[in-house]
Amino acid sequence: MSRILRGALAAVFTVSQAPAFSQARTPPQRATDVTNEEIQAIAKLAPADGIADQQIRVVDMGKYNVAIGVLHRSAKPARQGAISHAQVTEVYHIIEGSGTFVTGGTMVDATPASADGTVVKILVGPSTNGSAIRNGQSRHVGPGDVIVIPPGVAHWFSAVEKDMNYLVVRVDPDHILPTDYVNPALKK
Repeated sequence: MSRILRGALAAVFTVSQAPAFSQARTPPQRATDVTNEEIQAIAKLAPADGIADQQIRVVDMGKYNVAIGVLHRSAKPARQGAISHAQVTEVYHIIEGSGTFVTGGTMVDATPASADGTVVKILVGPSTNGSAIRNGQSRHVGPGDVIVIPPGVAHWFSAVEKDMNYLVVRVDPDHILPTDYVNPALKK
């Protein structure tokens, strides 16, 4: 993992540990590490020709949760769907690969994600899926790029030029993600 990525993760966890006033929950008194070894172990679980979104862990920060995950998008003809999340902010950091990322606009064929599925229960909470986005903002993304996606903003990789792996930091102000979740593959 690059020094920049380690620094970004350290900053997220350091800022998230700052004391907050009038909070109902107490923030942790120690930092949480997500090692490059853990990121790589989870990334290896992704199908080479497909799409994967794997939560690594969810940490209770007192007033909110922070989740760390790793995602994979294949350049091979895997179907890339659009999505928006009702309550969770996502921060993507592209580790490798490149593609065209679209945000905003109107989702095509929008349908709610299944309330009992992994997307809602473990990854991002209540969400809406779609087949594409119309009239969104497109940009080319590649290694080192960071994108901050607020709740309710549709997002989609309309094209993946080279297989992508990217880290995601998910800010969950409503504690809808499973607090203290650890990916089962890391418990072995």
